[in-house]
Amino acid sequence: MIRFDAVTKRYPGGTTAVDDLTLEAPTGQITVLVGPSGCGKTTSLRMVNRMIEPTSGRISIDDTDTASMDPASLRRGIGYVIQHGGLFPHHTIERNVATVPLLLGSDKKTAYARAHELLERVGLPREFAQRYPAQLSGGQQQRVGVARALAADPPVMLMDEPFSAVDPVVRAQLQEEFKRLQSDLGKTILFVTHDIDEAITLGDQVAVMRVGGRLAQIASPSELLAHPADDFVADFVGRDRGYRALSFVDGSVPLVPEASVRPGDPGEVARERSVDGWVLVADGGQPLGWLAVDRVGAQVDVADLALGGTLARQGGPLRAALDAALSSPSGRGVVVGDQGELLGTVRARDVIDVIEGSRGGSGVQDTPAPGVSP
Repeated sequence: MIRFDAVTKRYPGGTTAVDDLTLEAPTGQITVLVGPSGCGKTTSLRMVNRMIEPTSGRISIDDTDTASMDPASLRRGIGYVIQHGGLFPHHTIERNVATVPLLLGSDKKTAYARAHELLERVGLPREFAQRYPAQLSGGQQQRVGVARALAADPPVMLMDEPFSAVDPVVRAQLQEEFKRLQSDLGKTILFVTHDIDEAITLGDQVAVMRVGGRLAQIASPSELLAHPADDFVADFVGRDRGYRALSFVDGSVPLVPEASVRPGDPGEVARERSVDGWVLVADGGQPLGWLAVDRVGAQVDVADLALGGTLARQGGPLRAALDAALSSPSGRGVVVGDQGELLGTVRARDVIDVIEGSRGGSGVQDTPAPGVSP
């Protein structure tokens, strides 16, 4: 547990970066600090490992005042991930990951074995161990940064906008990978971001801060979206917070069996199975994309697929199902099972009917899906 008790950071010129901050980051959970530039979120994070010293107040980790601890020892016991990875460019990847275990006295063989294990855990092949940071992409470097922070198995991790320097697709992949890791490891994590979507995706609780370093609200993501404390929080969370809130509402939607075709099938078959001018292409039961029948030639060609639609998992958040329907060129969202297999499709109006049926506190209607089409 990390606890801030009336913590203030005031600089000599009179600027107050953090003002009377009191909050608790529970053990084994992710607490996200989010807010506009200049709200003191990074300052708050860096006061935990005493890279910045607070002017007043108390910060404790598991009831131990950090001010009573040797700063170097404190930092070696805390995992720290920053925006651009912060890797040593002149060291190999395995040496970067092994840095803290070596500092703590591990022998080289044990530290490097741990580094190889962690590289695999964050989704990097072991052959990357001998490469240098400049030989990796930005997303790969961020994975190495996470592996390095985990190397000494710290109970506490501080993460300062670790995924903000990569493109949106890689960022989403890193977020999913990080959630998987956290479900396995259960670290106490303080995470800083300026992105409210990232905050509600990753956080067990979200602390919204105002410019001037004051806490505006701390709540679970669903509570924050449903009940913002004031106009500032509501504006920061965004006008589409009702749509975002669907990320926390799970439920099954009524599916329609969808006849699909395979790559290489005759064009005549594709035209016969099309609905409203579109046919779904799948291979081995895995959906590949939509094909407009006016583009069908002698046979189904994957080069002609429209790939704009997203996939939703059956029983997952209603936001994903609605997004799949709205983003699909056919107007039919593709719903898959746990192994990515095609289960059927859903239209936006059907998802909205489920949303309407869930109002009034009765929960989301669990409508069984029809069987999978051949």
